Amino acid sequence: MATKQGMCRNCGSLVMFDDRDELCECVFCNCVFPSKEAAEILANPDGYEFKNEKFEKQEGAKHYYSNPVMPDIVEKAVQRDKVSKTQTDSAKLKASEFEISPNDVKAPKKLVIGMAAGAVIIVAIILAISLPLYFSRKALKQAITADIGTIFDSTDSVSYSDFEYKQFNIYGLSCQFIKLGLSDEITDTQAKALYTNYTKLRSDKRGEDSGEVEMYIYTPDTIYFVNKDGVTTDVQTPVEIKEPTETTK
Repeated sequence: MATKQGMCRNCGSLVMFDDRDELCECVFCNCVFPSKEAAEILANPDGYEFKNEKFEKQEGAKHYYSNPVMPDIVEKAVQRDKVSKTQTDSAKLKASEFEISPNDVKAPKKLVIGMAAGAVIIVAIILAISLPLYFSRKALKQAITADIGTIFDSTDSVSYSDFEYKQFNIYGLSCQFIKLGLSDEITDTQAKALYTNYTKLRSDKRGEDSGEVEMYIYTPDTIYFVNKDGVTTDVQTPVEIKEPTETTK
């Protein structure tokens, strides 16, 4: 004689019975069914549907000790929720020592302050360098612009006709680049004189040697490029605008 285990076909509880008994009874739901079926369900409970029907307790039937193997999930969840609500902050469960929380990856306060201070210092250095350069360049450009007409002053060897328009654009950190737009053609000698006059004007306004200057002069037919090495020219080709042609389907 030996005691065997099985699973209740009605509620899923563990059932214990004698191997000589053809029937077994669940002490939880009072379901009586073949012992062989209880052993088969325990061996392979997956996919088995437990109906959880109600049965009246049968007088004179054998009873064996059994333990539930499928606890009520809802009931346990309710009990767990009640326990968690009654816990105080000091009584909460200790976090796993292997678990990483947001507090573990926060940078130290001193490091954050140091990084912020470093960023402020870098910005201050950049402003300290760039702002004086900006205002210096702006002041120099305004001073040159105020007297830009003097570069067209005639000399004993060079003279200029009265142009219909004179346009200019001065740029560069030290106003070392200038573009001129003229309504009439000029000679290479006049282009070189304009370059010389501009470098002198720039030097006077800066209070020091002019340094390297590059000048572009645009006339109706020619583009002049002038620097310390001399004058080079290029033919300025006007842009041809073509009329749209009609297309037939």
